[in-house]
Amino acid sequence: MNRSITLGQCSIPEGLYIAHIGTHHGEEPVLANAAGVCNIFFSHCNLQCRFCQNFQISDNTTPLLGAARSLEWATTHVIESLKAGCQSVGLVSPTPYIPWCRMLIDSLHQLGYHPTIIYNTSAYDTPEALESLAGYVDIYLPDYKYGSYDLAHMLSGVRNYPDAALEAIATMIGQVGKELVFNSEGRATRGVIVRHLVLPGELENTRAALLNLRMEFGADIYMSLLSQYSPTERMANYRQLGRALTAEEYQQAVEFFYSLGFHLGWLQQLDSIGHYTPDFTQENPFQPG
Repeated sequence: MNRSITLGQCSIPEGLYIAHIGTHHGEEPVLANAAGVCNIFFSHCNLQCRFCQNFQISDNTTPLLGAARSLEWATTHVIESLKAGCQSVGLVSPTPYIPWCRMLIDSLHQLGYHPTIIYNTSAYDTPEALESLAGYVDIYLPDYKYGSYDLAHMLSGVRNYPDAALEAIATMIGQVGKELVFNSEGRATRGVIVRHLVLPGELENTRAALLNLRMEFGADIYMSLLSQYSPTERMANYRQLGRALTAEEYQQAVEFFYSLGFHLGWLQQLDSIGHYTPDFTQENPFQPG
């Protein structure tokens, strides 16, 4: 795709569009030290989820939030966080920017910085795109959203998501291994963590997603079962997604999680609802305005 001639699915013109670079403390505890993760939030996304909490920057139908940035600008801002103590760099919704990601990592290495690189993705990545990241990414953090083909089509517009995402995760595991590798401080430095967000009123989707993961990768995969779904105004009248997850729903998801034999990873506290909803119009999106 030559973006200087026509825009692709993500509606991104040629260039590097970044909505925010900054320290983030909302990732799984093994991914960061006390200083947090330096997260790079890219503008627009290859998967258009109706319920996305980052909709201000991910919605491809809205103007890009964030200016076209130079590689030097991005490198400088990442280094500021590394100098402040961050030891990991998270690439958030990076799929449309993979060539830029490789150049940024090369730039950091050339300047003597070798942080742990975390690829934080919807898992709707092609194997070919992921293979181009071999040697660049240390930890893959895919969010396996759907086990239901119908729900994937309804909420993200892609019916093939369950199978495509499993293939992507298999590619990630083939590249960096399924087992997490930890340093002497207990921080993960290599491997895969698969997230799944439990959606209100959609427990059958969660059961299907967890069953798919269990059948494809076994019970010894690191999992993060998320409860943080926060309804936005645009989901007010959409199925049951206009409300938060209930304690009973999350408990049922947890029980099914354990019934499949999963034993590695994290369960999120239910009081996390609303805590990770950013406002990218602020200088610090995760700071209450």
